[in-house]
Amino acid sequence: MDAQTTEFAKTLAKLMVAACVRRGELEGLHAGITPISRIGDFSDVYVVDADGNSIPWTEISRISQDEMKALMIGSVDRAYTFMMRTLFADGPDEVFEAALNRAVLPWTKGWDDPKYRPYFLMVEEPKEV
Repeated sequence: MDAQTTEFAKTLAKLMVAACVRRGELEGLHAGITPISRIGDFSDVYVVDADGNSIPWTEISRISQDEMKALMIGSVDRAYTFMMRTLFADGPDEVFEAALNRAVLPWTKGWDDPKYRPYFLMVEEPKEV
């Protein structure tokens, strides 16, 4: 793959994640109060549940099954719409591109470049010999 295509793929990946995941249901899950950790790794933070159980922050689930379902449905719907309005569109969609440039592109400017993960979704990574 040539350098121009690689750079386009990196930019597109950032735009898709920002538009389809970050600006979706994840925003609501991300909202709220973040606890303070004096140590920095949150091992000193506990949640007390309705039965009085003290659960270490590092061991609690921070997203419910219903929230995960809504996150996945919203992300898939947004990814589908994104692809239909960009990669699979009959022609340029200036309105959508303007919205991406206004509402998404500025967020991604400071993001790290994506890294290619050759064993993504593979059963296991090959062992070195």
